[in-house]
Amino acid sequence: MIRIVAVTEQNEVLTDVPIKKIKELACKWYWIDFDRPTDSEIEELTATLQFHPLAIEDCIHVLQRPKLDFYEQNTFFVTHSLHQETIEKEEINMFLSEKYIVTFHLKHSAEVDDVWNRLLLSKKPGKWEPSLVLYHVIDKLVDNYFPIVYQLEDTLNEIENNSNQKSMEELLDELFDTRHNLLTLRHTVMPMRDLVYRMINSHRLDSIKHRLEYFYDIHDHLLRLTEKIDANRELTADIRDSYLSLNSHQTNKVMRILTVITTIFMPLTFIAGIYGMNFSHMPELTYRNGYFAVLGIMFLIGIGMFLWFKKKGWFR
Repeated sequence: MIRIVAVTEQNEVLTDVPIKKIKELACKWYWIDFDRPTDSEIEELTATLQFHPLAIEDCIHVLQRPKLDFYEQNTFFVTHSLHQETIEKEEINMFLSEKYIVTFHLKHSAEVDDVWNRLLLSKKPGKWEPSLVLYHVIDKLVDNYFPIVYQLEDTLNEIENNSNQKSMEELLDELFDTRHNLLTLRHTVMPMRDLVYRMINSHRLDSIKHRLEYFYDIHDHLLRLTEKIDANRELTADIRDSYLSLNSHQTNKVMRILTVITTIFMPLTFIAGIYGMNFSHMPELTYRNGYFAVLGIMFLIGIGMFLWFKKKGWFR
């Protein structure tokens, strides 16, 4: 689907302009949105808009790294949005010039829809321009990163507190999934941060120079996100090490108890083994109280070893 909004010199908003006539229209600026375009609609990037083939190729081959490229007619931006539930990356491409902005995305974009509706409902469309649309789209993209980070932080707190009394295997599985999601988020936020930094410091983007403070604000948000993500990744490593240490401690405690039990029974088994040998001539076989005497000796040996191990602190 291709949708177009154009702002005339009289600050009127037009929404029913055919794409093939957009260049003939006398307007202040226009915005073309390629929302999940078909193959025939993608052809309009070449046939009607005459964009650079490399930029069109980047649009079609999805999940390029966030970047910006300068061309003779316009500046090409690759940005990423994130699905709020699956944290999957979705690419949003934009072409910017003084006269127009073109957005291109193969999947539905809630961020672009939000800015589109804000423009249509605006009481002062004359104050809008392509660079302002660019700012609002990128700002909305970055704002939607925060709920994902907060959700991952809540998940880490639940794992750390273990209020649901889950097993260690379940906790570690959730922990590694969260760490993987943080890494995915980091692979989006850091390139976006570099992209905005390059935009701020570029001498070729004259259209955004009069609103640099707004892009500085986006860059600050991305810095905060980066710090939060790195801090949470460090927290996942700390939680992992704590659980592994606890698991090792519990294993050592169990092995120590089993070792004590085995050690106590070793001399008892030795004595029982001696009297279990089948010899005709063995000492003390005819002794009337020999059975009870041996049991008493075994009992004393067991109690004595138990008290000795307890004194050594093996049961602490």
